[in-house]
Amino acid sequence: MIDFIQNNWLFSLLILNYIIALGTAIFIILNNRNPVTTVSYILALIVLPFIGLLVYYFFGQEYRKDKMFKRKKVFDDKTVKRWENKLLLDEYKLENYEHKFLGNKVNIVKLLQNNQKKPLIFHNDVQILINGEKKFEALFEDLRNAKKHIHLEYYILNYDKIGAQLIDILCDKAKEGVEIRVNYDYVGSQLSGEGVKKMKACGIESYPFMPVWFPNLTRKLNYRDHRKIVIIDGKIGYVGGVNVCDEYVNPNNTGYWRDTHLRIEGNAVKSLQSHFLLNWNFVSDQEIKITDDFFPSIEKCGEIPVQISASGPDSDYPHIMEAIFTAINGAEKYIKITTPYFIPNEQILTALKTASRRGVKVSILVPKEGDSWAAKYATNSYIVELLESGIEVYHYCKGMVHAKTIVIDDIFTTVGTSNMDYRSFEINFEINALVYNESFAQEMTKIFNDDIAHCDQVDYQEWINRPITNRLKESFSRLWAPLL
Repeated sequence: MIDFIQNNWLFSLLILNYIIALGTAIFIILNNRNPVTTVSYILALIVLPFIGLLVYYFFGQEYRKDKMFKRKKVFDDKTVKRWENKLLLDEYKLENYEHKFLGNKVNIVKLLQNNQKKPLIFHNDVQILINGEKKFEALFEDLRNAKKHIHLEYYILNYDKIGAQLIDILCDKAKEGVEIRVNYDYVGSQLSGEGVKKMKACGIESYPFMPVWFPNLTRKLNYRDHRKIVIIDGKIGYVGGVNVCDEYVNPNNTGYWRDTHLRIEGNAVKSLQSHFLLNWNFVSDQEIKITDDFFPSIEKCGEIPVQISASGPDSDYPHIMEAIFTAINGAEKYIKITTPYFIPNEQILTALKTASRRGVKVSILVPKEGDSWAAKYATNSYIVELLESGIEVYHYCKGMVHAKTIVIDDIFTTVGTSNMDYRSFEINFEINALVYNESFAQEMTKIFNDDIAHCDQVDYQEWINRPITNRLKESFSRLWAPLL
């Protein structure tokens, strides 16, 4: 009798689950989202009773963007608009640059200028920083020399050894009268109460990005701030893959960590600044008074043209994905991609395969052993079709490769926070620097070739003979690729 009651109780719960799941599935379908994502969520609702509903609750819900983000209050500010209009190139100048050095890469410039009002900005100095140890060495020196303000925005800001060093420097500068604002992602960061109290006691303003109840259980929650940027006095900016965490600094206790970050000096920093201010208004729930100190006059620092592209739930379009898509379709000689996660949407996947089949040499470098089991096997699920299209795939064996870089045709390079995956393209807040310079592209190509020295190139015959268990893991992980 007890067994009968228990079984009926479980059966009733199961029926209730599928009633709710049916209503949820209808709601998902009516939203007209990406068909691949829609099928993934419906599949989760069907094959994972109860768990599927939780997955959708944590990962699948969308919110009205105009209620979440105060986008226009920043971009309509007269100071921001004045600087954007001052730096914006007209069509005549773009045509001249197209003939001089941009070629068909001018289409990327036009795309972002038309959609995001982000101009191609000349006369910047851009320094490539390999790994966290180089990034923090340069960053800490610049922070110590700050005069007016420091703005930081990080996905991971931990109060560990390197994080404590950073906060100590910020506190010292705050005591000198430098204005400091810190925006850290609540899910990605492990910033202890001690670290927060220390900043507050020194007069540093800090806010978490979109707090949640159970951050340790929702590491892949939607709408995370995945950016890693610093702006110092409106003149020096940092952007790239390196978070504030001991893991990113070699040597460490977790193994070798390979990453790439940029130090930018010049007017391109103004674009980083405007995106920081946008998110700051959101996390602080206040309208910061934007002054000329945030957008100071800057003399020519170098000769490198840079365009900043950002995307996220506050964007009308997936700007970074569209820029990468345009760059791939315009490639003529080669494409070199380094990414920790290769879980592309169909647009990017098709663009890469067709580029290879029309004679472009496409090379993709991913970690052999990543930091996520599911992402590793989802990435591996794409390798056969890449190899069949003639694309070279390299597994990085020295450690974890976390760099997010693309180099195309000795002229175009992008370095930033965006992975080659659904989450970066469609869901999280990301920001990339797009660099249009031959010597810079050649330097990045040399770095790519140096990394290949620590890789195993994937052989097609060996790969198709891999164990059936691996193939099953790959197929299973690929089903959930849009959710990873």
